[in-house]
Amino acid sequence: MNVELRDEARDDLVTGAVFYGEQSVGLDEYFLKCLREDVKKLETTGGVHEQYRGFHRALSDRFPYAIYYVVSEDVVDVVAILDCRREPAALKTRLRQTMR
Repeated sequence: MNVELRDEARDDLVTGAVFYGEQSVGLDEYFLKCLREDVKKLETTGGVHEQYRGFHRALSDRFPYAIYYVVSEDVVDVVAILDCRREPAALKTRLRQTMR
């Protein structure tokens, strides 16, 4: 399957990288490397993850992040990549905005 990231998901990656870059030198690059690997895995595993609020949710292997996506035919459409430590109401709002 082809994996496509929406602009909002790319922005989520940048936000996460900035946060981790502020925690430790080089951690931002490691974060991006790990999340890109997690996204790449969706080429073969897209559609097998549990559903949450209408989206499939794949959990990152190394960071407390979830990749939210939908599958249509042979495309995995990544709509959001969010920190699992967010307040549930903020997560719900963000995903609701994505559905528009």
